[in-house]
Amino acid sequence: MSRLPPVVEASDWRWQLRHGVRSLAGLEAALELTEDERRGARAAETAGFPIAITPYYLGLIDPRDPACPIRRQVVPRASELQQVPGDLRDPLGEEAHEVAPELVQRYPDRALLLVSDRCAVYCRFCTRSRMVGGGGGPRSLERLGPAFEYLRAHPEVSDVIISGGDPLTMTTERLVRIVEELRSIPHVETLRLATRVPVVLPQRITEELLEALRPHHPLWVMTHFNHPRELTEESRAALRRLADAGFPVMNHSVLLRGVNDDAATLAALFRGLVRERARPYYLLQADPVRGTGHLRTSVAQGLALMEALQGRLSGIALPKYIIDAPGGVGKVPMTPDYVVRRAPGVTTLRTWRGVEVDYLDPPER
Repeated sequence: MSRLPPVVEASDWRWQLRHGVRSLAGLEAALELTEDERRGARAAETAGFPIAITPYYLGLIDPRDPACPIRRQVVPRASELQQVPGDLRDPLGEEAHEVAPELVQRYPDRALLLVSDRCAVYCRFCTRSRMVGGGGGPRSLERLGPAFEYLRAHPEVSDVIISGGDPLTMTTERLVRIVEELRSIPHVETLRLATRVPVVLPQRITEELLEALRPHHPLWVMTHFNHPRELTEESRAALRRLADAGFPVMNHSVLLRGVNDDAATLAALFRGLVRERARPYYLLQADPVRGTGHLRTSVAQGLALMEALQGRLSGIALPKYIIDAPGGVGKVPMTPDYVVRRAPGVTTLRTWRGVEVDYLDPPER
């Protein structure tokens, strides 16, 4: 049987998923690993959080530089075996807030539906490293039945985030069936697809996928670019296809040590996203997942970065800096303190230029 040319194969998202690197041997064949990375990969192979990197995303890694910001996101390190104070298995308390199998509700008006445990790439800072890659794969409609029943019985829920794992690694037919089921619930107004596919598997954003999902708008895409090097020709084209098909795209970036923890990198990332009509939505303080201390920054550093970006980026390019509080009690916006002092009727502010200015309240009536 004849084979397709490699370039055609590589452009098919199914080929990308089938040929992902999933072992120490695969990493050794592609990268010059350090001993720290070898130890991390051995641990991941035996009892740890699994490895998966698509050929496309692997091609973004500098094979000789262990400090490569793409490499740090997906290649295991021995540091994953270390726990530091504050580390948690389930940092967002999702198991405690599970209201039905595969359904998490932490806010009155929205819920999180976990439709698969599979991703195209397993990021080493993953909040759900406790469950993704566990082997269950995409959830059947029968398994999700109790979640749909719960949503039908709770009209206060108007917004459902479809996540996992990554819902866009499922077949289009299976994903559309889930979306149709949710769309049949009258009070569910907004659906969000939480996915890293535009970053790590942009070949998946096909016309077939967009045409199948388009009838179910409003569908928002919540994607996850962390570094400007991820804004390749392929991923930019995927973002344009989504925007042209009417999908609003919002981006969550995770603040990561050695990846994007400097103002110039973040500014380049956020400007690049806006150029492709993707709105920087959140800059997330990395969740305290066990074994990720080597990838997390301090909150003080995050606040300093936001202060450095304020006034130097357009408002549409500046995300909110957020801590998703441990235990699942909700997101907390973090902002630098620009209030110098308060007095009756007067607030003294410090602008991004360092200038102090008084804002006067209107007189009492």
